[in-house]
Amino acid sequence: MKKSDCNCQKHNCCESKTHHSHSDSSHCGCDHDHTHTSDLRIILCRIILTIILTGTIFIIKPAGIFNITISLSAYLIIGYDILLGAAKGVFKGHIFDENFLMAIATAGAVFLAFYTESNDFTEAIAVMLFYRIGETLSGYAVSKSRKNIIDLMDIRPDYAIVIEGSTSKKVHPSTVEIGSIIRVNPGEKVPIDGIVAEGSSSVDTAALTGESAPQYVSTDSEILSGSINISGVLKIRTTKEFAESTASKILNLIEDASSKKSKSEKFISRFASVYTPSICLLSLMLSVVPPIINLLLNSPVNFGIWLYRALTFLVISCPCALVISIPLTFFAGIGSAGRQGILVKGSEYLEALTKIKTVVFDKTGTLTNGTFEVVKIHTENTDEFDFLRYAALAESCSSHPIALCIQKKYGNELNNESVKNITEHAGLGISADIEEHTVSIGNERFMKQQNIKHMMPKSSIGTLIHLAIDGEYKGYFVISDTIKATSEKTVSDLKNHKIQPIILTGDNYENASYTAKETGIKKIYANLLPQDKLHITEELIEKQNKNEKLVFVGDGINDAPSLMRADIGVAMGGIGSAAAIEAADVILTDDNPLKITKAVNISKKCMRIVHQNIILSLSIKLICLALSAFGITDMSMAIFADVGVMIIAVLNALRTFKK
Repeated sequence: MKKSDCNCQKHNCCESKTHHSHSDSSHCGCDHDHTHTSDLRIILCRIILTIILTGTIFIIKPAGIFNITISLSAYLIIGYDILLGAAKGVFKGHIFDENFLMAIATAGAVFLAFYTESNDFTEAIAVMLFYRIGETLSGYAVSKSRKNIIDLMDIRPDYAIVIEGSTSKKVHPSTVEIGSIIRVNPGEKVPIDGIVAEGSSSVDTAALTGESAPQYVSTDSEILSGSINISGVLKIRTTKEFAESTASKILNLIEDASSKKSKSEKFISRFASVYTPSICLLSLMLSVVPPIINLLLNSPVNFGIWLYRALTFLVISCPCALVISIPLTFFAGIGSAGRQGILVKGSEYLEALTKIKTVVFDKTGTLTNGTFEVVKIHTENTDEFDFLRYAALAESCSSHPIALCIQKKYGNELNNESVKNITEHAGLGISADIEEHTVSIGNERFMKQQNIKHMMPKSSIGTLIHLAIDGEYKGYFVISDTIKATSEKTVSDLKNHKIQPIILTGDNYENASYTAKETGIKKIYANLLPQDKLHITEELIEKQNKNEKLVFVGDGINDAPSLMRADIGVAMGGIGSAAAIEAADVILTDDNPLKITKAVNISKKCMRIVHQNIILSLSIKLICLALSAFGITDMSMAIFADVGVMIIAVLNALRTFKK
């Protein structure tokens, strides 16, 4: 991945532009890993040196200027960058960030040590030390988790081997033009989408589709970038540019997803912007109001005690556990979905998936495979093999999908030298002379035009193609789109989630009814134009409650308007049109509708963890704030509790990565 592509983003706390700077660069998958490792080593050295200096103070118990020098040295070694970050934040207008809170609290503790003439700076050192250890652990967890996801999704190779005549050269994939021939050796990643021009092999598409079983490809097979060639050498004719290839698009979707915040993330940002200044004001009041009341009541006043409680209150208030763990949870959820072939374009859509009440399916290419197959053969006084052979020969020069599926059904090599005088009758069928026989193959209107008596079944799902030889009727084929193997389970799983499935299709009502019956869907709309699909989608959305969401699942350009209008648009990424993929919010890379329920499960797990972290963090903070206000806990215990909650919240967020 080029550096320009990595889209690095600071992982800030309370809008801080300096916090977690040591872990910022590790998540993008570019060349920052060495920097991150060096920063981590420096921080660990500072922590160890601070512990040594603090231990020295406890062991030798120095006095006077020697004690002050060692203590302040330890304090500055562990916290100088936090103090510097706080100062920079003030100048830039980011006053209420975490650096500012820590700087004020620990500087206040240093001031109290001088004010009380105790010269005991261990409290300030301990607070900085605990905070730094917790920050380092959580920062490492965040950067490690991001790196793991990017490593798993980093499916773009660094080079392509281009064949030019009898020579080959290794170049960057972005320089390869459409129509070029590239070679992919066993063990290498396919750099650019294309068609296999020569060779055969098994390819691993797990990074693209989440499907663990290898796929077999041979000459004329389509092959996607990001696939790993397992066995044979492949020569591939490129059909797309590097930037438009599947692997590049997947990575761009994953990277762009982080820019779209969910409602929970937006809530945390708004919460921090109001919560932190409010806490600062309460801390100020805690340090000033009780002493003033004591003065008015002529009671003894100890400003140091109330200042200490206010500083402890300030330390506890940092909402870093929420500000770090919530975005991390959503990032982990998007990454987990991506690993399973579900590309979510933003955390807002991941959150919305938990509120689905209706899933609207297009039929062809979504619940069905979108490819024609011969599902039934009926013959009249003729051998089925001869019936198929004559039909396949008559259709041998046509590239129409129906012709191709008849040839596929025949399954044998065709020698069409005996086929003469082929005439294609537009919208009707084909007539040809084969082995001194006149063969007519086509629809019912073609049979009527040829004055051939033919039979029609009482009911049949699919397209009927009739065959006659020398004017004598020989039988018919039933050609139909086949239902995907996972469609029935998809509908069953949706119903278990109390989600209503509906079919909206441009196909006729009879075919739609058959698909609905086979999959278990009760409600269907058929014979629809794109504008009809959009109109019905809008009507269904209007009938929902405010908190309910509607999903539209489609694959074709005619589905794009409905995909855009739905609360969540889900596109089939394998066979789907570019318009549908662009319009969708979620893309299923392997066209498996069962991934919809997987996406719902991931989103629900993600939101459970988000809610757990919010409840955990706020509950412990409120308890500690109350204890500190009454002087029951000291500052070092407060920061230990705060850092502990942050680490627990981050570790809980990382559970989202697990399937």
